[in-house]
Amino acid sequence: MVGINSVIGDGMLNELNSIDSLQANLDKFSDLPAEAVIKQDVLREGLSFSQDSLRIATGYKPKDYFIFSFDLIPIKEMQYDENLRAPEEIKISGGTRQLRDTVISVRVNPESPYKVDLKEGKLQLLCSNNPIAEVCYHPVPDFYNRPLQSGKTMGEIAPVIEWGYLIYLTVYRLCQYFNKEEQCQFCDLNKNYKQQRQAGRAYTGVKSVDEIVEALLWILEDDKETITEAITITGGAILKPLRGEDEVTFYSKYANAIRENFGNRWILKSVVQAFEQSDVQRLHDSGFNIYHPNFEVWDKDLFPRVCPGKERFIGRDGWIKRVVESAEIFGPSNVIPNFVGGVEMNRNFGFSEIEPAIASTSEGLDFFMSKGIMPRFTTWCPEPYAKLGPQPAPPLEYFCRLLQEFKSCFHRHKLPKPKGYGPTGPGNAVFSVSAFMDVL
Repeated sequence: MVGINSVIGDGMLNELNSIDSLQANLDKFSDLPAEAVIKQDVLREGLSFSQDSLRIATGYKPKDYFIFSFDLIPIKEMQYDENLRAPEEIKISGGTRQLRDTVISVRVNPESPYKVDLKEGKLQLLCSNNPIAEVCYHPVPDFYNRPLQSGKTMGEIAPVIEWGYLIYLTVYRLCQYFNKEEQCQFCDLNKNYKQQRQAGRAYTGVKSVDEIVEALLWILEDDKETITEAITITGGAILKPLRGEDEVTFYSKYANAIRENFGNRWILKSVVQAFEQSDVQRLHDSGFNIYHPNFEVWDKDLFPRVCPGKERFIGRDGWIKRVVESAEIFGPSNVIPNFVGGVEMNRNFGFSEIEPAIASTSEGLDFFMSKGIMPRFTTWCPEPYAKLGPQPAPPLEYFCRLLQEFKSCFHRHKLPKPKGYGPTGPGNAVFSVSAFMDVL
């Protein structure tokens, strides 16, 4: 394929590991909020933490490993037990640029140029030892201290992310595509489950409806300010019956139970596979408001290589058809397929140049948005246990160009702000794994 190569030049990637390169991108993409540019760079590089910053983090919400590892090194290589001590997210603000509040998901990487450290009595974000912004951690929600009958923690059963906005329910922590080594190549779901268990974490493979309802009752009681507004229900693909249930039946029962017990208290989002209309109707009827049949990567040649299981079971054309048809049931703006931003530039077999990669993904964004469907993107994390393996992230310039194209396409098609993602704009957005909400 023209524009696709097996190697991205290391020199180009390493060049970005400096404050000078960050400044160059901030200058080049002055049409983007500085908060969004810095956020994308921190996500692509990961974060390191000083011992002082980890000691302070002890009193705040830790990483719950709510689905994937979202780390750039495995747990066994974490010298300071960052898997138990690092915060779920950081919020940066201030600094020489007077940054507005910006929430960023934590991806542990001791080699990152970005470091959280205690300087002059304040937590600060440093880039190559240069102060960028002040840092705060997310306080532990009151309901995290509530006891569950099973003895499990609230953070294991019903963790919150996005500064408390989203309750993230990974009710099945495995994916059956792994059974034949056909998993999406960026995904470490099953491998992360294994490493978490080996590290001693009480990591529940299949969460019961009863324990989910019990946890949500505590949240309902303690969340007096209604900070939690949405719930994601997700897990791995179910290709063969799981405890006698197909995928739609399995995930729908959680939505049914939540609606029966809590009415419309929360927006319900289903992150599952692309289904035929009859099954999409079942999802909708169970109480889901939002449908996420994640597309991952647009390019027709990359899709089968990045998502071999999805290609074999449904196929790229079939997946597109199902996404489009699902809009008839959920409504176009409530269908939100995800793209894994950057995976099309993976070193194994991806694009070697930024503009062809952007052109490819922009084509997918435009296709869906032209139909009123609201795609989003998360920032690819090259996790060590994923098939693609650990590798340098795509350049910051790529992510800035993606933000430009996303924003342009969004406004060109006059789409409404995505439901279930909280507020938009710099200083307001809480979606923490990409800056797409920060630029809208």
